[in-house]
Amino acid sequence: MKKIAIIATLILSAAVVFTSCRDKREPGRAYMPDMAYSRAYETYAQRDSSVFTTDPKEAGHKIFYNNLPPAGTLKRGDLFPYTVPNDSNGLINLSSQVKNPLDPMNGKELEEAGRLFNINCAVCHGEKAEANGPLAPKIGGVKSIIAASPGFSDGRLFYVMTYGQNNMGSYASQLTKEQRWRIVQYIRTLEPKTAATETTAKADSAAAKK
Repeated sequence: MKKIAIIATLILSAAVVFTSCRDKREPGRAYMPDMAYSRAYETYAQRDSSVFTTDPKEAGHKIFYNNLPPAGTLKRGDLFPYTVPNDSNGLINLSSQVKNPLDPMNGKELEEAGRLFNINCAVCHGEKAEANGPLAPKIGGVKSIIAASPGFSDGRLFYVMTYGQNNMGSYASQLTKEQRWRIVQYIRTLEPKTAATETTAKADSAAAKK
């Protein structure tokens, strides 16, 4: 019995010494690692460079992960991708064929669209979209949206916000697709009633010819 007790004491002492020598900043050993750690790659988890790579050339040797969503997928609640190309044909012809996918705005949506317009557009185009914003004289070449919009479809206004035109840059990174469409709707509320009515009639007529 004494031998067993001595052996057990030695084993326990060795275990204590072994575990006490580990880095105190590291967590303890996982009893069941498959339950403690996900086998799937978690986007915000620390990447092990010996296992994962963002270089396509190393895809055969490591797990390739480029942090991009799979092709053809949509963010939950997002609108369908905008596929009109950024060229003259897209601006002049194809953009006018894209209809505003949103329903008419209610009071709160109109208020939010106005807020977005004032933050992103009014600084150049002015509160009433008449090219009289505080930065208009400094930039130069700022156009009156109200003067141009009656002749433009909703799709063309969205195109300009998406890709930019002349001195105006793209707002695709600042505004979601839904926000850009809401601003298009808000611009229509700034137009004189007769102009807004004519624009709607032209859009309806073009849609009926398809």
